Amino acid sequence: MTVTIYHNPRCSKSRQTLTLLQDKGIEPEIVEYLKTPPGADEIADVLKKLGIEARALMRTKETVYKELGLSQVDDEKALIKAMAENPVLIERPVVIKGSKAAIGRPPEQVLEIL
Repeated sequence: MTVTIYHNPRCSKSRQTLTLLQDKGIEPEIVEYLKTPPGADEIADVLKKLGIEARALMRTKETVYKELGLSQVDDEKALIKAMAENPVLIERPVVIKGSKAAIGRPPEQVLEIL
């Protein structure tokens, strides 16, 4: 079964998670989500696999989060749309395997789905 990582090579946690996977003999499909952002439907699917609400996948300290006033938004679809339009808002890394996903914070957390 394919393992996918939503990866940002500039992020130390993302690099650590990728290394952890590779050390376990897993060569994941790497999606540099800042270069090829997921669409709203894909983000919604990842949220379902994670079992969390949209805000839990958001980087709430990013400038764009504040600029868009997202702390005042309670609509899941609007938050998902904001992540699709501004992928910098998506927490990283996210590792997906089949119907499960995990956020690699800490990196070892992704081992639970493998």
